[in-house]
Amino acid sequence: MLDDMNVIKQYDPGDVLSGVLNIPEQARYEVSIHEGANQRRDFKNIVIAGMGGSALAADMVRVLTAGWLHIPLEVVKGYDLPGFVSEETLVIAVSHSGNTEETLSCYQQALEKKACLAAMSIGGALIERAKNDNVTYAQVPAGAQPRMSTVYHLRGLLKLLQHFWVIDNDLYDQVKNSADWLAGEISNWTAKTPEADNLAKQIAKLTIGKTLVVFGGELTWPLAYKWKISWNESAKNLAFSNQYPEFNHNEFIGWSSHPVEKPFTVFDIRSNLERDRIRERMELSDRLLSGKRPKAHVLELRGKTLMEQLLWGLVLADAASIYTAILNGVNPGPVQLIEKLKAELS
Repeated sequence: MLDDMNVIKQYDPGDVLSGVLNIPEQARYEVSIHEGANQRRDFKNIVIAGMGGSALAADMVRVLTAGWLHIPLEVVKGYDLPGFVSEETLVIAVSHSGNTEETLSCYQQALEKKACLAAMSIGGALIERAKNDNVTYAQVPAGAQPRMSTVYHLRGLLKLLQHFWVIDNDLYDQVKNSADWLAGEISNWTAKTPEADNLAKQIAKLTIGKTLVVFGGELTWPLAYKWKISWNESAKNLAFSNQYPEFNHNEFIGWSSHPVEKPFTVFDIRSNLERDRIRERMELSDRLLSGKRPKAHVLELRGKTLMEQLLWGLVLADAASIYTAILNGVNPGPVQLIEKLKAELS
C-alpha cells in the first residue's frame, strides 16, 4: 500500500510528505535578528516560552547545552512565567503562528517584569507586539507545518542565544553543516523508495492499529516527545512518550499488570552518546517486562554528533508519521480539531 503512489496522493493531497525533503533547507536558513532596544546583559537565568511543536526546539536546546551552559535554562509550556523571572532573566517567546495565547501571556508578563525579552515567529500578533514594543525578534519562514518547522525554530533560538552572548556560534553552525548529510539520509525515506528499503515505511507498518509509546534517555527525550507530537498530529493516532531513568521509578510497574490486553507498539530510542547505564536500563526493563509488555523495537540513532542524531530522529518521525496517516486513511496535514478548539476558546 505504501509503495502505491496513487494511494499516497489520495490521502496526502497537500503533499505534506514533500515537506520532509525540504527540511535540509531549513538547516541552511540564515536567521536575521531584528534588534530592539533591550540591551545585552549578564543573565542569571533563561526562560523559553512556547507550546507544542514550537517548544520542541527549546527542549532540544536544553539537551544540547545541558553539560556546559553556565546558567539555568527553563522551558515554560503554559500561561505563566516562573516567579524568579526578573530584569536579570532572558525570556524568549516562541510561537510558530505568533498567535498562541499562552505564549502571548508569557510575553506580556516578561514585559511587566522588565526581563530582557525576545520573540520568534513567522509573524502574527507576537511579531507585531515585538515591533511595537521595540523588542528583539527573529522571524522564520512560513509555509511548513508548525510541527515540521522545528529546524527553523532551532536555528532561530540558537541565533537569538548567540545574539545575547549566551552561547557562541558552534551549535548554529552544526545545524547548517548537517544539511547535506541529512538530505542523503532523507533520500532513503521518500515515497519512491520501496518499503523493503524504507525505514520510515517499515516503522509505519509496525504502528498501525496500535497506540505508540516511545522512550528516550537523558539526551534523547526530546525526540521521544517529537515522535508523540508527530503521531498525534500527522497520523491522528494516540501516542505517549517517557524517558529513562524516570520510567523505572513509576511507569515500569504500571506495565506489569492492567490492562491485561496491551495494544501498543513500543520504541526505545537509543544513542551511542548516552551513558551506558541508560542502554542497560532499557535492555533490562524490556527483559523484565517480557510477556507483560510488547517487546520494544530499538531505534539506533544515526549520526556522529548529538546534533546530527537529534535531527535524524526528528525527520524520521515526520516521514514515518505521515506514512502512518496514509495507512490510517487520514490526511496528515490538517489539525482541524485543534483549530476548532482555538475558535471555541476565542
